[in-house]
Amino acid sequence: MGRHTGPKARINRRLGTLIYETAGAGRAMERREAPPGMHTRPRRPSNYGLALKQKQKIKHYYGLGERQLRRFFNSVTHKKGDTGEMLLLLCERRLDNVLRRAGFTKTRSQARQGVTHGHFQVNGVKVTKPSYLMRSGDIITVRPRENLLNLYRGLSEESVGETLDWVTFDAETLRATVQGLPAANDISVPLDAKEINTVIEFLSR
Repeated sequence: MGRHTGPKARINRRLGTLIYETAGAGRAMERREAPPGMHTRPRRPSNYGLALKQKQKIKHYYGLGERQLRRFFNSVTHKKGDTGEMLLLLCERRLDNVLRRAGFTKTRSQARQGVTHGHFQVNGVKVTKPSYLMRSGDIITVRPRENLLNLYRGLSEESVGETLDWVTFDAETLRATVQGLPAANDISVPLDAKEINTVIEFLSR
C-alpha cells in the first residue's frame, strides 16, 4: 500500500478528508463529498469500523503498508510516553514526508516517487527509501543534475511549504536541514487525540 495506484479521489471521499493532495482529487472531493458507491441511508459505523477508518487514514497519508505500520507500532509500544504520539512522530520523520512538508514537492506522492528514483541525497549519499527516518543534523539535497535541479525548483515554487520548527529549507539551493526532531504540535495527519487512541487500541489487539 506504500504506493496507491487507484483513484485517489475515491480514497479522499471514503475517508472523508483530503488525504491525497493532487488537484484532481481535491476538485473531485469538492464536487462529491459523500463516500463512493450506492447509498440508501447513512449507517452508523461500528467501533471496529471507526478504528479501521482511522488506521487507513494514517496508512494512506504517510504511504505506509500494514507491515511498516506494525513495525513502527512495535518499536514504540514498550517505550514510556504516549504511544500514539510517538507512532505518528516516527511517521513524520520519514524522508518523503519531510520533503513534502519542507516544500520540495507539492504532494507526498511526488516526494515518494522522487526518492525511489534516486533524486535526493541525505548527507551527500543517495537515498532511495521513502521510509528513511531523518535525524537531527541531517541535510537533504537534490542530486547535482541540471534536469533534477530545474524540476524541483519548479515544484518548490508551486508547492505550499510549511514553516517547521525542526526543518529549514532554502528554496534557492534546494537544501533542507533537520535541526531537531518533531514535537507533538508538528503532527500533520488529520486525526485528533481520541482518534489516534482508537488506532492504538486497534493495533494492540
